[in-house]
Amino acid sequence: MFLISMFFLFAATCLGGWLAFFPAGREVVWGATVGAARRLARRLTGARQDGLRGASSMLRRGREQLAGGVALLRRHPVLTALVAGLVLLPPLAVLLAEDEVALPGFEGAAPAVNHQVAGLLRGERLAAPQPLPPAVFTTAEVTLARPMLAGANRNFDLLDAEFSQRLLTVFRVMREQHGYDMVLLEGYRSPERQNQLADAGGHVTNARAFQSYHQFGLAGDCAFLRNGRVVITEKDPWAMRGYRLYGEVAEAAGLTWGGRWKMMDFGHTELRRPRR
Repeated sequence: MFLISMFFLFAATCLGGWLAFFPAGREVVWGATVGAARRLARRLTGARQDGLRGASSMLRRGREQLAGGVALLRRHPVLTALVAGLVLLPPLAVLLAEDEVALPGFEGAAPAVNHQVAGLLRGERLAAPQPLPPAVFTTAEVTLARPMLAGANRNFDLLDAEFSQRLLTVFRVMREQHGYDMVLLEGYRSPERQNQLADAGGHVTNARAFQSYHQFGLAGDCAFLRNGRVVITEKDPWAMRGYRLYGEVAEAAGLTWGGRWKMMDFGHTELRRPRR
């Protein structure tokens, strides 16, 4: 649909440029319009043979106009190329642009090799932590940051096995190396819930059902646990330091971190697999 829209935009722009810069073009269009109106009147009021002759004449005139248009484009190749470039460059730039940006201080930074992460991924199978009481996720502070979190699913068993192990590895490294206890806010997300979140507005999510890795158990939204309370904020320096470390460890574990996106989602990670 996007490419079709760009095609019509290109065609309309070329037609507008032709009419604006070339009087001959305006004459051709005006002549074609007047001729079409006259032929229509003849078909409505004349006999069948007159109508057939009018159709043949219209077809012949259309071919002549098309040939004239092609000749006009050939006489002005530089202007044609300029108009085409002005129309095509913006959509091409959008198509080619990446959907990721780097946080200040992270530009061009490659994920650092974390030897503990590498060792854990090759070693033991980590067990999911014991689920926290539901009330932990419905405090005033949490509800203010994530108003629809009460209906979220936090069952590690519903996540993809590989993603679950990578995320649990991140949790372990964050706790043992950096002193941050982490908690899963939402893992698997049903298509119905995905649409509900999308209906809440673009500030929540722009992805609808099956447009998110959550529907495939390959994404998780996470936060920090401090003194028994869930911390979801970008205003707390302690939390922001934690998000930065979380992003580094997640990327070292082969995950994609939402903190590098244009619509930054610091607590989000997902496992992207190559397309087959």
